[in-house]
Amino acid sequence: MPIINIDNKTYEVKEGKNLLEACLSLGLNLPYFCWHPALGAVGACRQCAVKVFKDEDDKKGRIIMSCMEPVKDQQRVSIEDSDAKKFREQVIGWLMTNHPHDCAVCDEGGACHLQDMTVMTGHSYRDYHFTKRTYNNQYLGPFLNHEMNRCIQCYRCVRFYKDFAGGKDLDVFAAHNHVYFGRQQEGVLESEFSGNLAEVCPTGVFTDKTLKQHYTRKWDLTSAASVCQGCGLGCNIIAGERYGALRQITNRFNSAVNGYFLCDRGRYGYEFVNSPQRIKTPMVYHGPSELSNGIPVLQHIHRRMKPGKTIGIGSPRASLESNAVLKELVGEENFYLGVSAGDHDLVSLALKVLQQGPVRAASLQEAAAADVVLILGEDLTNTAPMLALSVRQAVRRIPVEEVINTVHVPAWQDAAIREAVQENKGPLYILNVQQTKLDELAKGAWHTAPDNIARIGFGVSHLLSDKMPEVTGMSEQGKAIAAEIAEALKHAKNPLIIAGYGSGSEAVIKSAANVAWALHDLGIDAMLAFTVPECNSMGLEMLGGHRLESAVDRALNNEADTVIILENDLYRRLNQHRAEHFFDKVQDVILLDHLYNPTAEKATIILPAGTFAESDGTLVNNEGRAQRFFQVFSSNTAVQESWRWLLQIAAANGHATLSSLKHLDEVVSHIAVTCPVFHGIDTLTPGAGFRIAGQKVPREPHRYSGRTAMQANIQVSEPKPPEDPDTALSFTMEGYRGEPPSSMIPFFWAPGWNSVQSVNKFQTETGGPLHDGDGGKRLIEPHPNGQTPFYTEVPEPYLPLTEHLLLVPLYHIYGSEELSVHTPGIAERIPAPYIMLHGEDAKRLQVANGHRLHFMDNGHHYTLPVIINNTLQQGAAGIPVGLPGVQIAEAPQLIKV
Repeated sequence: MPIINIDNKTYEVKEGKNLLEACLSLGLNLPYFCWHPALGAVGACRQCAVKVFKDEDDKKGRIIMSCMEPVKDQQRVSIEDSDAKKFREQVIGWLMTNHPHDCAVCDEGGACHLQDMTVMTGHSYRDYHFTKRTYNNQYLGPFLNHEMNRCIQCYRCVRFYKDFAGGKDLDVFAAHNHVYFGRQQEGVLESEFSGNLAEVCPTGVFTDKTLKQHYTRKWDLTSAASVCQGCGLGCNIIAGERYGALRQITNRFNSAVNGYFLCDRGRYGYEFVNSPQRIKTPMVYHGPSELSNGIPVLQHIHRRMKPGKTIGIGSPRASLESNAVLKELVGEENFYLGVSAGDHDLVSLALKVLQQGPVRAASLQEAAAADVVLILGEDLTNTAPMLALSVRQAVRRIPVEEVINTVHVPAWQDAAIREAVQENKGPLYILNVQQTKLDELAKGAWHTAPDNIARIGFGVSHLLSDKMPEVTGMSEQGKAIAAEIAEALKHAKNPLIIAGYGSGSEAVIKSAANVAWALHDLGIDAMLAFTVPECNSMGLEMLGGHRLESAVDRALNNEADTVIILENDLYRRLNQHRAEHFFDKVQDVILLDHLYNPTAEKATIILPAGTFAESDGTLVNNEGRAQRFFQVFSSNTAVQESWRWLLQIAAANGHATLSSLKHLDEVVSHIAVTCPVFHGIDTLTPGAGFRIAGQKVPREPHRYSGRTAMQANIQVSEPKPPEDPDTALSFTMEGYRGEPPSSMIPFFWAPGWNSVQSVNKFQTETGGPLHDGDGGKRLIEPHPNGQTPFYTEVPEPYLPLTEHLLLVPLYHIYGSEELSVHTPGIAERIPAPYIMLHGEDAKRLQVANGHRLHFMDNGHHYTLPVIINNTLQQGAAGIPVGLPGVQIAEAPQLIKV
């Protein structure tokens, strides 16, 4: 490793880094703007100047930009040199020439990287006394504000939006001192990752519009480490609260999962926590009181829980703790997975493949490092957005490596790398029912029915290994596609195979498993990535339970009188008629949930369950990584964690085991002991008794203000802060001010680093893991030395049928997820219900774009406007899943038209 001398001190640094990265990794303060750990260096801002010297005898040296200078052995550098310091101070002056004096009203005030760097350079007086350049700002949609007058031309926004995330509608216009970053004309930003601009931008040009709508300074937010609820990938987030309302979601760095970024559904879909539809009071027969006829609600529940006739229905959006407590409360034989039959089959199969097979589940960061990617039946941008972002990085791996090896340009020199790579891309192959946003990156993208996708997948696996079943009757085109994909995979080092719930087909998942296992047999280090529908789909499946349909059968057979439903709307899981029959037959429905929904209308007792912002718990993501989320604030209503309600119900019923459990640590330890598959989850974070120097970890920064005034309209005395008996976090600004364990860091802040860039102070190196490792524990590991299993059931080819259409599921990042639709900004982006047809099918049915098509689905009559898309398989019809007003229980399925 190179040895460098910085201001007469010797340091050992990592080879292949630039000087700026090296200095920051060593904990030294050096200002910068255009450089970003995930984006590399372009040398645009000139802010990171240092002086380098030839040797010990060189007293003059020369000023260079540290982000553009590679580290070299025996290099002599000075950050504190007077010339370098003066240069950096002058650069801030140039950059601030047109920057307004509006820190007091800017949304970034007090959490602004520009402020931090200005202070760091010592710049305090402006020499420019003339008219400032001004711009007109643009409307960019419901998520971001635009204030171009604050721009310092660092180019980070377009580099992330265009180069990293693949967006096309944000660009840089004009030149010199009139550079403008925005759209060609104002309008909603189209990228699903646009919200990252609020964190990437080092000034206040792009700011969080949802925070502005219920504005507070960022230092006045109570924050906690959390896990995104928007899909099954388990991205790490920081949730911020003020005055009992969730006000902002920001990225929480995890080098194994989402890194520095989030998708827009994860960042902005949190408003369901503040929804007017929140359930905040226990209700008996919809009576708005904790008491009904003077009887406590828990006593009502006790009276209605009949031994042997009480069943429990879990939820893939509820924590592992809540599901596990409910399972033990009602008994294993009475616990049912609250998911549709299709979702259960798909997630169960994915879990089996990962638990029994020899191929590793890829994390998001491992996926980004793949050299060949095969996607089977997934529109990742809509089913697993951050995995789509990882694939965008993966397709650059081979071209970038070729440039590094031939031109000898370092990987961090972003502009030079992109200039050399041009439009070259690594092997990406996509088979899906319709075109996706990733198709533009693919070497091959084909659109066909799920069974045909599976057949091609099986064909690829057979070409890789004779052990795999041969596919008979494959078309010449199918053979050519399989051969092209197999040839690319044979030459891969770290290929990635992606499948999941998007196609609704078990055969597609089986074919993906066969491809990965065939590669493993060839000695190739393959990876699998399976998408799952919801934030705890994998955890619920690992916990185990009976099919939801079996619960309905028990009710219809008069074998169940009382049902406890955990954070679930059964109308999203069952056919509407089937759900109605179920609720008609059971005598009592006890619901624990956040929001009023159709299931709540059927409940006889409702308990207000805490959302992720008001609860502590554990989620297991698609790769089997268990991660803890922490309560952000304590509600002043009857809202509490579902698992706490269930423990109280157990105590009221005298349950032998659960009656002794009261706090999170006890519940987690109990699960770790009684469910071997969850061994180790009690080590995810330190327990509630953990202290540093005798102190808890504060959820509020030391600059937090206004606690006394919050309730001044009620009482002038300062209210007592809530106590947290479940974690080592406090609901105050008082507590340990150093660095807590990484799994429970509530916010990133360091002296002189008030913005999100402060994360570099918590990393082992810039862009690397947090100091004591990133949060989470993998519960699923492959069996590399075991006998490779494989699947032999190859589906028959799909052929269009006269007078029938094959309904195939289509997902939308905005609208398909249950909770985020309660966010106004997300709701604005939800498409109207539709049915998608191939042009030939539209002609056959005598409909055109916008015409209405009538069809029946399990006794339900639907009338939906037609959208024609000729990339869709002929004979298939795309139906949006989860959109308000479109409740199709089963897809794929044949319908008669």
